[in-house]
Amino acid sequence: MEDLTSVVDWSRLQFAVTAAYHWLFVPLTLGLGLIVAIMETIYYRTNSVRWLNITKFWMTLFGINFALGVATGIILEFEFGTNWSNYSWFVGDIFGAPLAIEGLFAFFMEATFIAVMFFGWKKVSRRFHLAATWLTAIGATVSALWILVANAWMQYPAGMEFDPDQMRNVMANFWEVIFSPVAINKFFHAVTSGWALGGVFVVGVAGWFLLKRRNVDMALDSIKVGGTVGLVGLLLTMATGHGSAVEVARHQPMKLAAMEGLYEGNCGQSIVAFGILNPAKTVENSEDPFLFEISVPKGLSLLVDWRDPDKFIPGISDLVEGREKTVDGQTLKTVSYQDRIDRGLLAHDALRRYDAAKSAGDTAAMAAAHADLKQNYDSFGFGYFNNPAEAVPPVALTFYSFHIMVIAGGVLLLFLVVALFATMRRRRWMTDCRWMQWAAMLMIPIVYVCSQSGWIVAEVGRQPWIIQDIMPTKAAISAISAGSVQLTFWIFVVVFTALLAAEISIMLKQIKKGSETDYLTPNE
Repeated sequence: MEDLTSVVDWSRLQFAVTAAYHWLFVPLTLGLGLIVAIMETIYYRTNSVRWLNITKFWMTLFGINFALGVATGIILEFEFGTNWSNYSWFVGDIFGAPLAIEGLFAFFMEATFIAVMFFGWKKVSRRFHLAATWLTAIGATVSALWILVANAWMQYPAGMEFDPDQMRNVMANFWEVIFSPVAINKFFHAVTSGWALGGVFVVGVAGWFLLKRRNVDMALDSIKVGGTVGLVGLLLTMATGHGSAVEVARHQPMKLAAMEGLYEGNCGQSIVAFGILNPAKTVENSEDPFLFEISVPKGLSLLVDWRDPDKFIPGISDLVEGREKTVDGQTLKTVSYQDRIDRGLLAHDALRRYDAAKSAGDTAAMAAAHADLKQNYDSFGFGYFNNPAEAVPPVALTFYSFHIMVIAGGVLLLFLVVALFATMRRRRWMTDCRWMQWAAMLMIPIVYVCSQSGWIVAEVGRQPWIIQDIMPTKAAISAISAGSVQLTFWIFVVVFTALLAAEISIMLKQIKKGSETDYLTPNE
């Protein structure tokens, strides 16, 4: 049992590290792809040599980042087969479909047009090259769509049925998988956050040019395009983030409770603006969940449903114990986690009875077992738990990641507004104020912290589930030793760290080259 626990923990850690490294590259690919396409569109319309060179500069950085994103993404998909083979078998018909489409359509689309984008400047017409650049950016977005559809399905398993004959889930409705509200919100939230990250990255690098007082016009033009894309992306990220919070409240209420460190919910629930959690607090004791907090009255209820400021938001203890409160102060009994564990065990038993009846050729017993299985299948995953506390995610990591993301997003929004205003209306603020230039560069690590924090909220907040309510991570792993997972974990850490160091080194050389030459601002 200890070895099983070790395999689960190391497999989760390996996948988390791989995904975290991959997510360093994906948002920048999405953001820079759009920005480069816009810059080339300006060049196409103006026929300006300066805009051509600006486009080529940012396109080079895009290409460096794109290559490493592909490398880490391929390894990430392989890990489903190597480390999570039970999961792959259990839902392969559903989960594999969007991944296959991503590989066959989006990846080939990107691979085809990115070659034209980088090597076709003097081999194809300006119009065809512009189309190839836009199609590369669109291809990256379409690629993200299918990956995010697959991820959203894990968090809200729609459009499926369990087939007891195959002992696995099968797709019942392809369109429900694609167009589930969770998938739609997740797609737009992730893509627009990539625009925000790409925009902040461009503004930060432009700040370096301004600090060195080289290629000033190029830097200011880059800030106008990058800052605008970043600001629009950040505003849309916030809007879709609200939509995501609504879907989390509907389908993953435990995640929402963990995001807020909320144990005892109320009608008209406040939202924590800033707080320090009490590390001694668990679902099994009566400790105060916070050492210190600043809250906004009724904020969480309004976030979930702006039409109902008195809406009841369940906390962790409410969900575990199965209780709900009304506006007039009554406490109602709902389905507790222990009830769901019992129902999950009934579903497991029904599946065993179905298999035994099938072997005996008893169709009546098969039908009865199948009916019991369908009745309790929505709690199937709870049958793997020994006690309700196992279904509670890491509260502290989820809570702090969520609030870091929100605070960092607010800082980025304020800075982008100021930077765009300064560039368009108060040029000297950007060209002469060193603190603005240093602030622009400081925003690059802040936007990456914001992006990674969002990923942690989405993935850690849904633990211990690999498929919400249907399959916990401990039931999804491969039959491999803990030692082999540890070995590959450290190999991946070394390789990914080397790749990241190589990317940073190459990018810094390209940026330095751009700041030391005048080829970006030639005489026209």
